[in-house]
Amino acid sequence: AMASRCRLAARFHRVHGANVRLDASRTRATRVESFANGICFSQEPLEPGQIFLVEIEEKELGWCGHLRVGLTAHDPQSLEVVPEYSLPDLVNMGDTWVFAITRSHNRVTEDGEEARVRVQASPWEPFLLVERVKIPRDTLVGRSRPGRYSHILDDLYKMNVLPATARRSRIGVLYAPQPDGTANMHIIINGEDMGPSARSLPTTRPLYAVVDVFASTKSVRVIPVDYGFPSLQTLCRLVIQKHIVHRLAIDGLDLPPPLKSFCKHE
Repeated sequence: AMASRCRLAARFHRVHGANVRLDASRTRATRVESFANGICFSQEPLEPGQIFLVEIEEKELGWCGHLRVGLTAHDPQSLEVVPEYSLPDLVNMGDTWVFAITRSHNRVTEDGEEARVRVQASPWEPFLLVERVKIPRDTLVGRSRPGRYSHILDDLYKMNVLPATARRSRIGVLYAPQPDGTANMHIIINGEDMGPSARSLPTTRPLYAVVDVFASTKSVRVIPVDYGFPSLQTLCRLVIQKHIVHRLAIDGLDLPPPLKSFCKHE
């Protein structure tokens, strides 16, 4: 039942902003004009610890600002009109928490203190641990597409540090339950936890993911995340990637073409 509900949530709700067009599967959202009215919601409320993950597929030059993501306790179906902006319009309706993604510095301070330097998990760790929530890490990481000059990006590829607002970057939102019955909202960018960007969220009401396809972000696609043990295919990819010089070296390996493509994240 949990797996079925997660699959349902891994698509966009039929209710969305006036400038959004969804594809037939409702897994890709494109803002077709202007820079606003791009709010989308998850089809279903999220389960505790369930991430709603999107990949930036298309950018649009000339606008200032980027993707915005978060959670809302408002059922999209109950909205008479979808607000023009997630920040501040939807947030001002109450029971909504939205975080604006920037090119860098997306980490949040903790309890008013200076943000502490966190020890980064190895890129080869199969799971990302967010408080007590464990998520298969491989799917969370955005990859630049291998090409003629991909060797220039190879260090970025190995360290999983695509810029947050770049094409193919993957950004997700989830809530982690707390002992007092509330929850913390976490933003995950390319497999890295940005920390609790909102605290004391109510868990007595359903929480829907909010994705605002705003300004320079033109189109995003929902990436389904399968929870559980990594597949044998994924573990093989991790081992291969760990022992090659750069992605183009995969082409010289004696492997079936589909496995080569999978290892290069194409």
